[in-house]
Amino acid sequence: MMGIRKLDGYIIRKFLVTFFMAILFLAAITIIFDISEKIDDFVKNDVPVKSIIFDYYVNFLPYFINKYAPMFVFLTVIFFTSKMTQDSEVVAILSSGISYHRLVVPYLISATLIAGISLFMSMWIIPHANAVRVDFEMKYNSFMKAQVKQGRNMHYKLEDDHYVFFESFSAYNNTAYNFTLEDLSTGRLSSKLQAESAQYDTTTGVWKLRNYIIRDYDEGMQDHIRTGRQLDTALSLTRDDFFINRFTIEKLNERELRQLIKTQIRRGDASVNRAQIEMNNRYAMPVSVLILTIIGVSLCTKKKRGGMGWNLAAGTALGFSYILFMQFSEMFVVTDTLPARVAIWLPNYLYAAIAAFLYIKAPK
Repeated sequence: MMGIRKLDGYIIRKFLVTFFMAILFLAAITIIFDISEKIDDFVKNDVPVKSIIFDYYVNFLPYFINKYAPMFVFLTVIFFTSKMTQDSEVVAILSSGISYHRLVVPYLISATLIAGISLFMSMWIIPHANAVRVDFEMKYNSFMKAQVKQGRNMHYKLEDDHYVFFESFSAYNNTAYNFTLEDLSTGRLSSKLQAESAQYDTTTGVWKLRNYIIRDYDEGMQDHIRTGRQLDTALSLTRDDFFINRFTIEKLNERELRQLIKTQIRRGDASVNRAQIEMNNRYAMPVSVLILTIIGVSLCTKKKRGGMGWNLAAGTALGFSYILFMQFSEMFVVTDTLPARVAIWLPNYLYAAIAAFLYIKAPK
């Protein structure tokens, strides 16, 4: 029993130390490349060094580490397990009477610990860090500033069966053009409001309609027209609702993200796909840590002629194909080919099957 406990501690220690060393090394390289890419913006905007370090990079690191944690875990397992195999440590462990399945236990303990930390961080810690990081980039990064300028051909369903349509919305003056509000709360079209423009007042939360026409319809669908130059109205719709993209979604914690998805589904907002992708990714990524750990162990516990080089090459190719598949699966959601809960989990389903096959085959 003591020997098994020592073995668990030995493998867990190797796993975690190698994992965090790999993260620190790759994070340092990433920061160097990121600085070289953004240095012009930093100099041009005269960004304080304190803000660069504490507002951006301190909050960038958790995002980077968590996003690529499955890949880091996979390379970690490939590296130190291949070395153990080449040094005949795995053979010695199995020859001592410890089964292959028991050998895998400390790997799963380590992977579960990392997956749990990753899940907690992605739900609660990283959204807060992303809020600071994204605000910094929106202020100083010229590329980020260009991402959100105006929306076109938008439509929303509000409460009580009210529907809003407009041709375009400008972020510069918070104004929607060719604005339409339809009231179907009675089960039929009871009124239709059209305006040349509707400007959102960020102070009062009121929409200021200009050059409007209101058509009230009676039961016989006879319309009664009212017009005016200006009308103030309150809607359960704000300026920020029009510019929800992946940057703003990344700033939401688990509770806020669920509420956003619920609201967007109720409104019939097509951009709900982005929020659903983010939510499913936050759960799918930690699970992929366990899957890739099993694949890594199964690939590297048997000596091969190519040694560590073969294991690293095969493992890296398999790991990158998994990451590529994860990115590609998002396209199925964006194009409405598959729902997010299916498309985002598809790589996990496929690679779980590969992991099961390799794991069954490995002891033989």
